[in-house]
Amino acid sequence: MSDMNDDELFDEEDWGDEALDAGLLEEELRQAAAVLDPLPAQLQQLAVDAYALRDLDARVAELTFDSLVDALPVRGAGDPPRMLTFQAGEVTVDVEVTAHGLMGQVLPPQPASIEVLTGPRPGSSLTSDDLGRFTAAAPPPGPFALRLRTGGDVVVTEWLRAQRS
Repeated sequence: MSDMNDDELFDEEDWGDEALDAGLLEEELRQAAAVLDPLPAQLQQLAVDAYALRDLDARVAELTFDSLVDALPVRGAGDPPRMLTFQAGEVTVDVEVTAHGLMGQVLPPQPASIEVLTGPRPGSSLTSDDLGRFTAAAPPPGPFALRLRTGGDVVVTEWLRAQRS
């Protein structure tokens, strides 16, 4: 090895300005990656769809109760319903998930437009009655979240799985 130190070995003054142009290098790397390892169209569409699900004006409702975690097991109960409670400020959403569907209530009682989000595709739309009650005929097959529109507020719950994992 020679007696040159790192500063002398990698002296940037010896390199031309063109070689140091990070923007040009980045663009060349992007083009090479696009040719040698293209992004699958389906993955790109999923990313675009996931971005579309975001709602910057929505308040996130925190999961405050989950019967899978917080409740004591009941002996003899074959497939008890999963009880969930979400809280966002003054709005509470109670949800019961069974093999037959969803039942829930928005508190304080009020009419609300509810969307069951199940991924990048549009979810099913529900409407609560004047007492805040709503139902869905089938449980979500995978991860789901609820988006509620009550008056001028938008509330989105955390994502969960309807079934036990």
